Amino acid sequence: MRPRSNWPRLKSARDLGLHMSTTLAHALAQAQAGGLHRLDAQLLLLHACCRGPQERAWLIAHDTDVLRPDALALWEAVLERRLQGEPLAYITGHKAFYGLDLLVDARVLDPRADTETLVDWALQALSPSPQRVLDLGTGSGAVALALQHERSLWAVHAVDYSADALAVAQANAQRLKLPVRFSQGDWLQGAQGRFHAIVSNPPYVAEGDPHLDALRHEPGMALSSGSDGLDAIRTIIASAPQHLHPGGWLLLEHGFEQARAVCALLAQGGFSEVQTRHDLAGLERCSGGRFTPA
Repeated sequence: MRPRSNWPRLKSARDLGLHMSTTLAHALAQAQAGGLHRLDAQLLLLHACCRGPQERAWLIAHDTDVLRPDALALWEAVLERRLQGEPLAYITGHKAFYGLDLLVDARVLDPRADTETLVDWALQALSPSPQRVLDLGTGSGAVALALQHERSLWAVHAVDYSADALAVAQANAQRLKLPVRFSQGDWLQGAQGRFHAIVSNPPYVAEGDPHLDALRHEPGMALSSGSDGLDAIRTIIASAPQHLHPGGWLLLEHGFEQARAVCALLAQGGFSEVQTRHDLAGLERCSGGRFTPA
């Protein structure tokens, strides 16, 4: 995940002048005046009005409508949560990822679009024919479910240490009717057999990093890993060769300033074809290599 340093320091919902005659347009304007991004405000207001995120045009067509008392009460409640920095996905309970509608809550990380880079790379690196793929630290199941959705012939497995996270991931798999196999374990201790690729978006923020305050609503164990943020990545790189077929890929998401360090660890771990992929913002987001036993 990418640390977010630009969370706005926002006002309380009580300071925004909402009242019983609040129109949709007024609610949006006041939320933006309080520092909320326009898209966030629109999605929250649609949620309060029991409308889907794809109905933003409805807000324009009904901008002079007055919020019903129940919708106004819900709007004030969700607005207050967002103004306090809680992720939008936790408030609405949904997050789009690689074309899938995932259920998410505070038991798992809020999936980021940056992580779609990891999915893209795995899809490009492997044949569409039957493959065994493992997602470590699956959280909401975002990566594993996206891969399974795109490659029905693959046998996708997913591991997480947190039973709470696995409950979320399994609920998503059942809802989306995707046959990902889940197990609980501490990184590769939960893996069985060998795989054609291992992918992971592990915790990679350094302990004590000032960005962590902005991420306080998300599970800490999924965010930070050691004094330099690389402890989990070191563990995965050291263990992965025992669980990869010769020529298999290990693909890791990391912080945008960690590519050189992660590539060095991969090379030291005996991986070849070590390389880095950039996210949509052009930042170094994922590094990986192939297991080539001597």
